[in-house]
Formats: sequence, structure tokens, C-alpha cells
Amino acid sequence: MKSSTHTFSMFCSFNRRATALSSFSKMIVIAITATLIFSSCKKEPDDNDPVIKPEPPKSTAVYVLNQGSFSGNNASVTMYDIDTKVVTPDVFKAVNERELGDTGADLFIYGSKGYIITNVSSQLEVVNATTFQSIKQISFKIDGAPQQPSAITGHGSYIYVAAYDGTVTVIDTATFSTVKVINVGLNPDALLTAHGKIWVSNSGGLNFPNYDNTVSVIDPVTLSEVDKIVVGTNPYTLQADAYGDTYVITRGNYGDEKMRLRIIDADSKTVKHTFEDFEAYSFTIKGDTAYVYHHDYILSKSIIMLINVKTEEMITSNFITDGTEFEAVYGIAVDPTSNDVYICEARGSFQNQGKVHCFGNNGKLKHTFDAGINPVAVRFLLK
Repeated sequence: MKSSTHTFSMFCSFNRRATALSSFSKMIVIAITATLIFSSCKKEPDDNDPVIKPEPPKSTAVYVLNQGSFSGNNASVTMYDIDTKVVTPDVFKAVNERELGDTGADLFIYGSKGYIITNVSSQLEVVNATTFQSIKQISFKIDGAPQQPSAITGHGSYIYVAAYDGTVTVIDTATFSTVKVINVGLNPDALLTAHGKIWVSNSGGLNFPNYDNTVSVIDPVTLSEVDKIVVGTNPYTLQADAYGDTYVITRGNYGDEKMRLRIIDADSKTVKHTFEDFEAYSFTIKGDTAYVYHHDYILSKSIIMLINVKTEEMITSNFITDGTEFEAVYGIAVDPTSNDVYICEARGSFQNQGKVHCFGNNGKLKHTFDAGINPVAVRFLLK
């Protein structure tokens, strides 16, 4: 009897396991069947299906820094909305209900912020790059003495501000605290981030007739000056190409030493070429093209010439093809997304409202809008 009971228990246990296995097998079959049905319902990719790509960056606004008249406390920023074509004459004052300051020196858009320097006021104004609402004012004075900031650039989480007292101040963009002050040459006039370094043109322009003649190179890792390159008297505007060169204009002594465009080899830290056939006043580089402003005294007119930075040869002696003439070119920039060329024109012996002219890359005028007194720099807000 005991044996029969044990046998029955074993049979029942086996039967439960068999039933469980049977149920499990059915579940597997159902799952596989469902997978096959779902797979058969999925649409195979079609070569003709449109591929959704993210929209490329686009410039939505043009900001023009107007220097104003010296000691006139009338520096301003003009905003031009590219889509609506609406011009806001003084966007900083319109938003913040106060003046920007005295003598605009540089405007720099970096990330979500805009940085504006006023040289005589010795002040850095930090704004929201889209709304232009003031975020922070940073004074550039030591014991009440103005340092006279002149130029801005950025690298990583820092901005770099050059000042005429011979320094470059490194500022954290998150906290606005000073990270370090680096000593460079006399009266640094321009800054550039290129080839993994920070480049500083030391003009010595306030030390006439004892101008400086060097470009300092700062390592953004060690935050120290690692090179000082002799380039020529009174260096000013700096730009870089994609081939390891840094371009600089040396303004000379405004007498027997003329304004020249020179090329620095970034590796050897030496001037490898000087353009001797023309006087260069200002320039910018976009892609393989340098747009160089100079004044032709024979023709008595301002001219924008084009130079191929890859071959280092002239493309054309006059970019403007429709006969447009300028009273005094005061700044030049190229929209990074449309390649439109914006030329700032100072008027009325640098005392009247200026204008900004937009040209297509065919050298023909597309439109013009009014700016403030002495428009000196153009920057673009990207979407």
C-alpha cells in the first residue's frame, strides 16, 4: 500500500511537471509566433524615405558695436533682425534703460552671453546674447585707475580681456571671477584664439613714438605667456587661417613705416611673408578668403581686396562690383552661415551716425541699415 501511494505521488509530481512544461512550451510558441507576426508587420527601410537631418546653424541677428565719439559717453549696439529686417538703434539702452558707456572697443558673443567692452569707461558689460538683458558689470580699474580694456576672446570656460595697462585678464564665464592676470606687452590692442593658443597684438599705441612691435602667445592650459614674436611696429588686427598661419596688421609709425599685412607661421613663430604692395587698414578671414580694406590714394577711394590665404595670392583688387563707395570703412565681417559681407562705414568725419552695408559674395549691395556713431565691429547671433 505504501508503495502504491509513493508511486501515485511520483506520478502526480511528474504529471504536474509535464503539465508545467507543456504550458511553458505553449508560451514560447505564442511568443515566437507574436514576434514573427510583429516582424512581418514592420516596414523595411526604403531608400527613397526622407532622412531627417538637424537644421544647420543660421544667423538670426546682426549686432553692431558703435564706438561713439571719444569721451561722448554714447557707445551703443545696433541690432538688425535678419528675418524681419527690423533695426533696433540702441538695443542695450532699449532693454536696460541706461547708457552702455564711453567708447565701445569690442563686442564678443560666446555661448549664451555677449561681452561688451567700453574703453574709456573701463568696463565690461555681460549680457544675455539673445535678449541683451544685463547680467553683470565688471569694472576694469585698479585703485580707481582705469585699465582701459581693448579686446576680448574666449577659450573653453574662460574669456580673455586685454587692457592698455599691459595685461590680459582671464575670467571664468560661470562665476565672473578673475582666474589670473597675465602680463604681456605695451597697450595690447587685439586678441585672437587660434591654433590652440591665445594671440595678443602689443601695439604700444599710447607710447608714441616708442611703439611696441610684438605679438604675445598665451598657453590656455598654463595661462602664461609662452612666446613673444617680433612682427613690426604697432601691431593691431589679428586673424587666422586653416593652414597654420596667423595674420596681423602692423600700423607702422604713421610716417615712413606704412601699414602692412603680415603672415606669422604659428609653428616657427616667425613672420614668413609681408604684403608690400598696399597699405592694410583692417581685414577679416572667412574660409580661404581674406577681405582686406585699404585706401587707394591714387583713386582716392576705400577698397576691399580679396586674398586667397591658401595660395597667399590676390584674388581681386576690388571685391565691390557694383560701384558702391564708402566715406570711411571702419569695420568688416562675414556672416558665418550666409557668407554675406558686412561693411561698417563711419561718416561725417567720425561725428555722425554711421551705416552698415551688406553685400552678397558677388560683391553687389543687398541692403543698408543705419548704425550709431562710428560702427566698428559686427557680430552674429546664431540659432
